[in-house]
Order: sequence, then structure tokens, then C-alpha cells
Amino acid sequence: MGATGQDTRRILLKLSGEALMGDLDYGIDPKVIARIADEVKAVHDLGIEIAIVIGGGNIFRGEGLARAGMDRVTGDHMGMLATVINALALQDALERNGAYARVMSALKVNEVCEDYIRRRAVRHLEKGRICILAAGTGNPFFTTDTAASLRAMELSTEVILKATKVDGVFDADPMVVKDAVKFDSLSYIDVINKDLKIMDATAITLCRDNKIPIIIFNLTKKENIKRVIQGEKIGTLVSGE
Repeated sequence: MGATGQDTRRILLKLSGEALMGDLDYGIDPKVIARIADEVKAVHDLGIEIAIVIGGGNIFRGEGLARAGMDRVTGDHMGMLATVINALALQDALERNGAYARVMSALKVNEVCEDYIRRRAVRHLEKGRICILAAGTGNPFFTTDTAASLRAMELSTEVILKATKVDGVFDADPMVVKDAVKFDSLSYIDVINKDLKIMDATAITLCRDNKIPIIIFNLTKKENIKRVIQGEKIGTLVSGE
């Protein structure tokens, strides 16, 4: 299957909060989250252990609130809580689809979900439960991309699948520049030197230092998660090569 490959058994899927909006301007589109849950379950049914890190940009962005004058730490904490809302919604959609899912939060919100504890998360994955990891790293000033890289290392996932609204990484914004060129593969250093902004520099550096490949792909195309897992050459592979 490639990277992923036939031996892939554990992955980390990074979802942005915006991915849940669909065509809405704000919040969660029930049809979109149901489709994502359906595709995640289809991959899980292949025997793949799945951890998911989810953002909160469809509800709050701490950095944006800070630019508007709010204290950055307060804004980031609000953004982390937004990721918990999204994680609970995704858990509900997965469970309605017959999957077993657990939300684990880096912030303590024990009335609605578990605390993130690495060993417990590993055990959930081994028992066939999908782990939805909320509240980023639990610290302000760190993005959910960095959280995805950190959790990928902690949970020994073999690859990070970063879901976007375009077909991979391009040399210009393909939504604006119609003849933008897609990269089939990039090195970690290419991403940093070209300032491609697919993930923040901290996240890319963590992946580089721990040799975790990243595949950036289009989530809006049906069954793309499964296609990536089965080794189809879609999206852009970021690795050390």
C-alpha cells in the first residue's frame, strides 16, 4: 500500500474544524460529519487503529480572537474547548454508525469525556476503539497541528493523514491560481524552506525528527481516506526523502 502501506496498522487523522462546516459559514454540518464518520468507520473496519486530532476553527480560533484584542491565552483556551465540542459531535456520529469511540481531552472536562492519558489511549486503540483527541496539547500558543505531531509520536502511529479541502500541496493557492502546480512529494526541509504553511514549523520539525510521514489529501472527495490507506497515489507525501 505505500506510505501508508500494507503493514500500516495505526494512523493519526488530523481534521480541521473547518472540515466540519461543509457549506455553512459556522458550526457543524450534520451531513458532513455523518459522511466523515462513515468513511472513518470504513477504514477502521479494515483493521486500522485510528486516532483523530480535531481542530476548533469552525467555532473559535484563539489566534484570531487575540488579533481582535482578547488575551491570547484566554482565546487559546476557548479554542481548545471548541475542539472538545467538535470531538463530542464526531464521537456521536461514529457511535450512531456502529463504531466504538472515545473522546480524550488534554484539558480536564471530566463530566463529558476522559482525560488524555497516553497509556489509556494506546489501550483504547488496541481494543479497537477510535480515539478522538481534543483540546490540542492543553497548552496555549500550540496549534492542533503540533498536537497531531505530538500525539502521533506518543501513540507510535505510522503516518499522519492531514485532511484539507484541496488535492494536496500546491506552489500557489489552487482556489485562486487555476494553473497552480501540485507537489506529489516533498521533504520536511522543502516545506519549511518554501514556507508552504501546510502545518506550522513546530509540527513539521517534530515529524522530521521522529521520521513520521505526512500525507496531505482532499477530504471533500468521497472515500479518499480509504484510498490513501490502500496506497493510491493521491495527495502529497511529506517525508525525509
